[in-house]
Amino acid sequence: MYDYLIVGAGLFGATFANLAKASGKSVLVIDKRDHIAGNVYSKKIENINVHVYGAHIFHTNNKEVFDYLSKFTTFNRFTNSPVANFKGELYSLPFNMYTFNKMWGIITPEEAFKKIKEQKKKAGIVNPKNLEEQAISLVGTDIYEKLIKGYTEKQWGRSCKELPPSIIKRLPVRFTYDNNYFNALYQGVPIGGYTKMVEKMLDGIEVRLGWDYLKDKSYYDSLADRIVYTGPVDAYFNFSLGALEYRTVRFENEVLETDNYQGNAVVNYTDIDTPFTRIIEHKWFEFGLDENGNDIPKSVVSREYSQEWKQGDEPYYPLNDTKNSELYNKYKELASLEEKVIFGGRLAQYRYFDMDAVVAQAISIFKQYC
Repeated sequence: MYDYLIVGAGLFGATFANLAKASGKSVLVIDKRDHIAGNVYSKKIENINVHVYGAHIFHTNNKEVFDYLSKFTTFNRFTNSPVANFKGELYSLPFNMYTFNKMWGIITPEEAFKKIKEQKKKAGIVNPKNLEEQAISLVGTDIYEKLIKGYTEKQWGRSCKELPPSIIKRLPVRFTYDNNYFNALYQGVPIGGYTKMVEKMLDGIEVRLGWDYLKDKSYYDSLADRIVYTGPVDAYFNFSLGALEYRTVRFENEVLETDNYQGNAVVNYTDIDTPFTRIIEHKWFEFGLDENGNDIPKSVVSREYSQEWKQGDEPYYPLNDTKNSELYNKYKELASLEEKVIFGGRLAQYRYFDMDAVVAQAISIFKQYC
């Protein structure tokens, strides 16, 4: 009946479906959820585009990806400049000269380099063996203790000494007075929300929501020549080798009778005693304005709680430790034997992807198979 059955209406599935349709292929997209757009799904509450599954700020240096998505949306000029709150003390993120000035009272990059070097030497770190040592080698003991340790241990549910140094290597550290978290050529948030963008990507494509592929796999497989699967790879094989592990996130959302709760889109709470990791105030992703440019009188905030994943929870962050990486490689071998199925995206490849990387991967795989 179809050339492609695409399982999952998130960014990977929507990109592949759009490209397939444009090349003349017949496509059916299904998703077990009651909405499209996967984890970038945004929903209007009080005229605010709320990021239902957590904050998503698009950023990329890939012009092909940016130009492709720009066919379906206009990105605003939002720049991600989060704030770290440690017991009422506020610090700039990413770590930069404003952070160093607040922490140590220093002014020049030379002073900051010297301070970090002194603290690294005092800690006796030569070759970082875990996240704690890697963090201290990057920004010193003081910043690690106040702004990294508590937040990271809440996020991952493990001691920083038990986590690999690779996790912290993505963290930007700048010896300039620059609060821009992403050092990317293109960044912003789709005007009107991510759901509106994905709707345009799927325009003219048959989409069925509430259809769970894994509940009747043989039937769905009979519908198309090829399957594009974007769900969890272990679930595809009925967890036959065991379950891959994730961290998940729980959200507490609140509508507030105020036009400005925290003055910033993202505030991280870095002490271990505050149970949530951060508060998102969604209206500031679009500068507190509705689509007509009017001020929005209310606000919506989301408190994020990181917790251990169990089957039935939404999987967010893969635990790419040795045990889980080895298990994934075994599933990857099984996946390679599925001649009819294309595995793509965050869950199918058990890997954390930024949004631009998901789209780039979908474009690349489409070119490979089509």
